[in-house]
Amino acid sequence: MAIFSVYVVNKAGGLIYQLDSYAPRAQAKKTFSYPLDLLLKLHDERVRVAFGQWDGIKILETDTFKMHCQQTLIGIKFVVLADRRQAGRDSLLRKIYEIYSDSALKNSFYSLEMPIRCELFDQNLKLGLEVAEKAGTFPGS
Repeated sequence: MAIFSVYVVNKAGGLIYQLDSYAPRAQAKKTFSYPLDLLLKLHDERVRVAFGQWDGIKILETDTFKMHCQQTLIGIKFVVLADRRQAGRDSLLRKIYEIYSDSALKNSFYSLEMPIRCELFDQNLKLGLEVAEKAGTFPGS
């Protein structure tokens, strides 16, 4: 089981962090990027249609992966692409938010809309993903 990618998107819809943790052995030329802008537009339209409820897109399920999205109160969105069999994705999203608040937000050189360039965040995120992949679930789920 694997976690393919982690994305962090700011309130304005800009990609501020991307981690592709599962790379295939044969490197192919990338001609397609994930439609994060489409995801955010659908999320915003759903908010308008739902008359003030902040539900948005939580899970997008395909034949090969599941995409989970969590939006925080400050507008930051965490998106995880994982194998369909991977369990504990909700607790993993909570853990990523905890790592983000501990590593990036407590950094005096970082502001909310800036891209995340914090080595402590990278290390803790990779460690958290390793724990989640080895266990098949994240502790505490």
